[in-house]
Amino acid sequence: MTSHSISPLTENSGGQGTPGTELIVDVGPIAHGGHFVARHEGRVIFVRHGVPGEKVRIRLTDSGDSSRFWRADVVEVLEASPDRVPHFWKLADSLAAWRQGNPPVGGAELGHISLQRQRALKAEVLSEQLKRLAGLDLAVEVEAVGAPDGGLGWRTRASFAVTPKGRLGMHAHRSDVVVPIREMPLALPGINDLRLWDLDLSGIARIEVASPANGSRPLVLLAPEEATSPKRLHSILSQLPHDVSVASFDPGKGQVLQLRGRTWVQESAAGHEYRVTGEGFWQIHKDAPDTLVNAVTGYLAGGGYLQPGAAVADLYAGAGLFTAPLADAVGVTGSVLSVEGAPGTSRDARKNLHGESHVEIVQGRVERVLHQRPRNFDSLVLDPPRVGAGKAVVNQLMASRPRAIAYVSCDPASFARDLGYFQQGGWRLESLRAFDLYPNTHHLETVALIVPAA
Repeated sequence: MTSHSISPLTENSGGQGTPGTELIVDVGPIAHGGHFVARHEGRVIFVRHGVPGEKVRIRLTDSGDSSRFWRADVVEVLEASPDRVPHFWKLADSLAAWRQGNPPVGGAELGHISLQRQRALKAEVLSEQLKRLAGLDLAVEVEAVGAPDGGLGWRTRASFAVTPKGRLGMHAHRSDVVVPIREMPLALPGINDLRLWDLDLSGIARIEVASPANGSRPLVLLAPEEATSPKRLHSILSQLPHDVSVASFDPGKGQVLQLRGRTWVQESAAGHEYRVTGEGFWQIHKDAPDTLVNAVTGYLAGGGYLQPGAAVADLYAGAGLFTAPLADAVGVTGSVLSVEGAPGTSRDARKNLHGESHVEIVQGRVERVLHQRPRNFDSLVLDPPRVGAGKAVVNQLMASRPRAIAYVSCDPASFARDLGYFQQGGWRLESLRAFDLYPNTHHLETVALIVPAA
């Protein structure tokens, strides 16, 4: 093992539990959430920006003598893993950022690790969660998605903060610190080509950008501060390219107001076109929609659970990514119930499925809709938010007596927990696929086929 050549840092003279204190530790296994487990004098420290097996110097970022565990960033590598690679983004590289006296920006916390090892580490996390929460001892593989591009240029959406001086920035991990940026290597060229970092964004609190993978018109959403005047908004508008739609939005109220062009973007997947308004949910990776649709329909159709005339439901349906191909599969003799909680996104689903008489779009909480409209289904698809479906919804799903359920998840812990609930109700995991839809981050996506055990 060789030492990473960066200028050495001196030990902080503060107390052992003081943020900013530097310690030398051995990096242990990865844990759910993008950090690695280390120990110092018996205390657990969750360390970011390391690799298992390394000896590193860390800087405490969240600590205290009464804390159950501490958090820290790696600031110097004393013995490097062979899987460590040069980080592609200086501002997200903990070594380079702390050398300049700043915390690294979030969103690329595994960028210092080879992609092959990243996927192996994510597989470890998924396996550990399945064993701990569902009692399954299962080896899994996290599949690469898309062309071999170094894990860059895949984000069709990006969220930015604004510095006190009005410059585009991003938050450091678990911090109110906003670091000014001049690139976003994980984003599609369409986002970087806007060059938002050249603009004076004074009066804006947050910016969301959507640049569809199909090359259609991008959308810039501006969240103005409370005191920002219409004149100031239009000043920012005048700095943006004319072929870009611009809208203002209130994150708390979910209101999107047109400033120029459309308040929505046109997305494409599985042979369908989708309108997605404002902050409405859409898969972030450019290849994710087709990848997930193929996995879900492959499981259901391959098992004989998705046939013409079948009754199916798409829960947490968003703008209808899965609803449209499900409607194709069951045909006009079948039926599809689409349930989505967000009113704006549900309206998008209505527009996207307009004319499909065998599709019913219902806006509301999944548990409420299932309670008010009890019925049996041949199969179900659910793609819940990161918190998962939960025990009450899982029980409702089993009560609807489907032959199979395709569960799409972006969080290994909530998925494993829900799988445990299914198993308690007499169901079992038939098949599981995991996809690396968030390269250079700790996130992954899974698609599972769950069926009655009997």
